[in-house]
Formats: sequence, C-alpha cells, structure tokens
Amino acid sequence: MAKILVTGGAGFIGSAMATKLAGEKTNEVVIVDNLSTGDKKNVPRNEFNNIHFIKCDVNDYNDIAAVFHSWKFDYVFHYAALVGVQRTLEQPVNVLNDIDGIRSILNLAKNTGVKRVFYASSSEVYGEPFEIPQNEKTTPLNSRLPYAIVKNVGEAYLRSFHQEYQLDYSIFRFFNTYGPQQSDDFVISKFLKAALNGEDITIYGDGEQTRTFCYIDDNIDACYEIFASGACLNDVVNIGSDAEIPIKLLAEAIIQVTGSDSVIKHLPPLKEGDMTRRKPDISKMKSILRRDLLSLKDGLNKVFEYLTAKQNVRN
Repeated sequence: MAKILVTGGAGFIGSAMATKLAGEKTNEVVIVDNLSTGDKKNVPRNEFNNIHFIKCDVNDYNDIAAVFHSWKFDYVFHYAALVGVQRTLEQPVNVLNDIDGIRSILNLAKNTGVKRVFYASSSEVYGEPFEIPQNEKTTPLNSRLPYAIVKNVGEAYLRSFHQEYQLDYSIFRFFNTYGPQQSDDFVISKFLKAALNGEDITIYGDGEQTRTFCYIDDNIDACYEIFASGACLNDVVNIGSDAEIPIKLLAEAIIQVTGSDSVIKHLPPLKEGDMTRRKPDISKMKSILRRDLLSLKDGLNKVFEYLTAKQNVRN
C-alpha cells in the first residue's frame, strides 16, 4: 500500500489527481489544502474510502510537518499554489510565500523517506517564447512575473535536493488545463459562464494572442502514467495540448457551442502577464500517453453539457 500526499488537493487539477490515485484501492491518499483558492466541495469521495482531507497551510512549516510525521508518505504531489493570472498579479507577496511551502515539502520529504516528489510547475516559466513549440530542454525560461519565478525556483529546489540528498522528482509544466469543476478564474470557464448567462465575453487586447488547451482527463492520465510507470524520473515534461488557437476564435467557438447571444468585447491589453503566444512541444507527453488527446471542440462540449446539467439541477 502506498501513502500519497496531494497538496492543493481541493483545487481543480489537484482534486482530479487525488481521485485518480485513489482509484487504486491499495493507495491511501491524503489531501491538504488551506482552501484559499481551493474548495472543500472539490474534495473527492470514493467507494474505497481511502481519501482523507486535512485543512492545512503548506506554507506554514508546523502545519505541514505534523501531517508528514503522522502519515510517513511514500509519494508527494505538490500542487498547492496561489493561482489565477489576476490574483497572482495583484498579490505578488503571497505568491512569493509559496517558496516557503516548496522548501518545507522538500525538507520534510527527504527527512521522512519519501520516494519521489511530483511538482506542478507551469508554462508561465517560459515567458514570451523564444521558440515555438516550447521545448523542455531547449527553450529558455525568461519570465519575470512572481508566479513564474516561484515555479522556476521550485524546479531549482527539486534539482538541488536530488543532487545533494538523492530525493527523486518529476516536474510537470502545466499548460492551460480546463474541464468541469474549474473555477471562473480561468479563461474557458469564464467564457462559458458568460455565454450561458448571455453576458458579454471580454477579451484583453485584440484577441490574437494564442493558447493551447488541455482537457483535464488528458492531463491526469499523462501524470498518472508517469507516476505508475516510473517515467520522467528526475526530469521535466510539458503537460498540455499542441493545438493552438487565438483567444478571439476561442470566444467565437464557445458562443457557437452554447448557442449564446453573447457579444465579444475588447478591453485594454494587460500591462503584463498576457503572453502573445504559447504552444508546447508535447512529444514526450504523447509518447507516455500513447493515445490521441481530446479535441478542443469535444472538450468544450463536455464542459458545456456539465454546466447545463448543473444549471438544470439548480432550477
């Protein structure tokens, strides 16, 4: 039986990862989250009753140390972080506090016999692209935003702890992930909510900035396979999609999927944090997943059906 810690497990991706891990009944999964951006309702329940939730601030050493010493984990998925473009731009000091959590997790992991730490990094570390697609090994990491800097510092901590203490790790650089239960802080869920309510869909700038969008199941299946197979040991892997779309076309696609009368409105460009282009090299992810990724059209339909069903239940 493996004991597994998922920090930030009340968040969108963290809760989905915890659910996947707990699907193996011999695993014991502990979720910790301070609920600052996560939500208790996201904490999964399953038939095996092998998921446990502890309200805990990972950035408070005493808080998280008590959990480590009580459970003696085999593996750690460190997903806890302050997330959301606007939130991280408005709260840079709180973002920097996440460095304390990274340091605490790694110190506790190497002192309590953890076999491997899986770390949620971000596409934000690449900043404005020097090359497309963005490759784990060749693309420079050039962002100056606090959120990206903290993720980059986290990656450096993992490499350093492996070099000095032989603590194994894997780094997941997440590109935009979407799906049911995602909060309204993120572009697809925000656009869908506006469309369903017949509200204006607002875009920063001209909407020509491009992104790729990865459906949650593709993200989770790839990361789980890395965990289960032992792949990407002491390595970094982009987790995302390589199907690129301008934000304006994304908004138009959402209006079409929902049949909405919403109108696209343009706001002034963000002063920082809205990169012109982002597209990962996911050849490593594809070799691990060994199947096609869900298309954006099919993914949008899945989220639309979920939100519609949710609305009908409320009504």
